[in-house]
Amino acid sequence: MARLLISAAIWLGSATIGLLAAKWLLDGMTIDLGSFIVVVVMFAVLQAVLTPFLIKVTHRNAPALLSGVGLLSTFLALFITTVVSSGMSITGLDTWVFATLIVWIVTMLATFLLPMLFVKKAVDRRRGAAP
Repeated sequence: MARLLISAAIWLGSATIGLLAAKWLLDGMTIDLGSFIVVVVMFAVLQAVLTPFLIKVTHRNAPALLSGVGLLSTFLALFITTVVSSGMSITGLDTWVFATLIVWIVTMLATFLLPMLFVKKAVDRRRGAAP
């Protein structure tokens, strides 16, 4: 159960960081402050569902596209989130392309680095508690 909660926290944290980075870097992307939590949760859940599904489909039908699954799932999660939620909008083809790239890169890095922070904190706590 703890592992599931940590995974969920990492997905939500990386989604938050990725969406904020794209919002700050791109004029054509807006996220409504009042809807921010809904947008982040929706995006993170879509990413968590779409990525394994797309991996399975591409592995079976188009193995050459397997490396692009992360980008595709990021784009689809952004697209579905903007369609379903009024809290986020992306305008312009260049903004869509850069938003997909920025969110994909930042969430990938955050998903890699955030677990290290959790592990480091847990190790530090254990060392501090040891006699």
